[in-house]
Amino acid sequence: MNTVNGQFPSIEQVAGNYLKRSGGRNDAVEKNDKSFADVFDSLKFSKHASLRLQDRNIELSESQIDRLNAGMQKAGEKGINESLVLMDQMAFIVNVKNNTVITALNDQEIKDNVFTNIDGAIIV
Repeated sequence: MNTVNGQFPSIEQVAGNYLKRSGGRNDAVEKNDKSFADVFDSLKFSKHASLRLQDRNIELSESQIDRLNAGMQKAGEKGINESLVLMDQMAFIVNVKNNTVITALNDQEIKDNVFTNIDGAIIV
């Protein structure tokens, strides 16, 4: 991830890089009137996860982020601390307590991979 004047980009800049949108900033509000910023109030991506999204050309739609967030909430309800979340041929390791995506894998990296240090898995 590139820095600007030695600083990391804002969440809005990251959002523009990783989410598919049909237009400008006002298109972030969809039918459910939930803005992208509202989603990120509860779901965060670590620096490592953000780099993996970029390196692996993973683009998440708002719907996918909502599903990922819902999966993380389900994991929390079951008492899971570190979870594997499987969604649409992708895998995410999440820290449930911090509502943070730790890493992201696309369909190529999932194959023949062993997931360690997790205490649960959710399929969304």
